[in-house]
Amino acid sequence: MELSVALVDDAAIRDLNRVYRGVDEVTDVLSFPQLEGDGLESLISGRGCGEEQLGDIVIDVEQAARQASEGGTDLQSEIEALAAHGLLHLLGFDDETDEGAEEMSAAECRLLGRSTYGAEQ
Repeated sequence: MELSVALVDDAAIRDLNRVYRGVDEVTDVLSFPQLEGDGLESLISGRGCGEEQLGDIVIDVEQAARQASEGGTDLQSEIEALAAHGLLHLLGFDDETDEGAEEMSAAECRLLGRSTYGAEQ
């Protein structure tokens, strides 16, 4: 299984967000999945775990620093949380609905070994 992570600045993520999502603004993390449908189902069920490219995660370090400061956490913890968030998107999680956001937040906490989003254990 292969996954790439890019750490970029505001300008780079804004360009990517505009080109790929049609949103001309800065965001904290973008995910670009390579596996969908049967390939993703095979991975999640444990049937497939070979040389597949799961996808790409792009994290805006400048935005992460602002969010860390606003949230009273450190930059490393914020980047870890954004990486977990991006990974979950690659695995098919969606936070566009309240229910999906709640499920995704719980999964992020489990991945990070935290009791709540942004809190160290």
